[in-house]
Amino acid sequence: MFQINENYQKLPGSYLFSTIAKKVAAFTQENPEKSIIRLGIGDVTQPLAPAITDAMHKAVDEMGSAETFHGYAPDLGYEFLRKAIAENDYRARGCDIAEDEIFVSDGAKSDSANIQEIFAAESRIAVCDPVYPVYVDSNVMAGRTGTYDAKTERWSDVIYMPCTAENGFVPEFPKETPDLIYLCLPNNPTGTTLTRDQLQKWVDYANQAGAVILYDGAYEAYISEADVAHSIYECKGAKTCAIELKSFSKNAGFTGVRLGYTVVPKELKCNGISLNGMWARRHGTKFNGAPYIVQRAGEAVYSAEGKAQLKEQVAYYMKNAAVIKQGLKECGYTVFGGVNAPYIWLKTPGGMTSWEFFDHLLEKAGVVGTPGSGFGPSGEGYFRLTAFGSYENTAAAVERIKKL
Repeated sequence: MFQINENYQKLPGSYLFSTIAKKVAAFTQENPEKSIIRLGIGDVTQPLAPAITDAMHKAVDEMGSAETFHGYAPDLGYEFLRKAIAENDYRARGCDIAEDEIFVSDGAKSDSANIQEIFAAESRIAVCDPVYPVYVDSNVMAGRTGTYDAKTERWSDVIYMPCTAENGFVPEFPKETPDLIYLCLPNNPTGTTLTRDQLQKWVDYANQAGAVILYDGAYEAYISEADVAHSIYECKGAKTCAIELKSFSKNAGFTGVRLGYTVVPKELKCNGISLNGMWARRHGTKFNGAPYIVQRAGEAVYSAEGKAQLKEQVAYYMKNAAVIKQGLKECGYTVFGGVNAPYIWLKTPGGMTSWEFFDHLLEKAGVVGTPGSGFGPSGEGYFRLTAFGSYENTAAAVERIKKL
């Protein structure tokens, strides 16, 4: 008789944002007259920039002609896109990243979940707490996390690095030595980040410990402070200890288009075996490439017009972040983030749990956010609001919260 992967049965409940969607749907069905403002899931709301849609239209026309039709994409991605990425995201910042170290994909979420496949099953992972839940969940599915304690909301074999108000939401080196270290910077959900000097210490630590940093830079475009690195490869020695994952979702609005990439340097090796070669083999076996039309759209992100238009979009969302942060402060909330990331991280009022505040905000104000506990045990007592809504909805949501 066939057997299932029992590790899936270890996962507590459903995926965080699926749970939120179900709760909101149930509330809406029971209260159809109430309007809902969604500041929960980190989905963008502004349309694709004109430079991007122009490139997509042109690519669609190419696909309609036999002479310019494109089928399967190259394993690593089209050269025109990898070249643009290498030049603009790396060489322009002094990072020596070659085109064949860049692997184009359909987004950072899938890459961050799949990258663990090239590492040994007994590898110990270290994660910031709180953090994006996919890192832990994907390792649960792989059987790498041990047993789950519902009381502490912790996995026995996961090394947690608490990021709390006491340490400025900045991870500290773990007491146990990990094999894989997940860093999401700027951080989702807290919106905080590390300075370049702080990040350099993590690179030095990883090289000394023989660990690999899995560096999620999905929110890099929102960095506003000069002393914050836009890539981990700005740090000396990062090419021998770090894999970087990037997304077009938040910087260019590709949440519904799907495009991302992962950088695996050729210097990154384990006992002489190249992780670049391993990821290339996995990528070629399990992925057929992002569509030609989408990759042409990605190339347009790096055009002069694309850069200017996307700079305006990022500023739009960060204006929303400032509105949320200032409005909550005026209400007496303790708030963090909103400087280098489009997320506001707030302390729940009156000793409410994260889910109690979720229900309170939904039922009394018609505003949807994300409970902090969904990002890890240290997220309990906190709540995340996203700045990715429209300005009008964002301002309206703040006004509703002020009236609570």
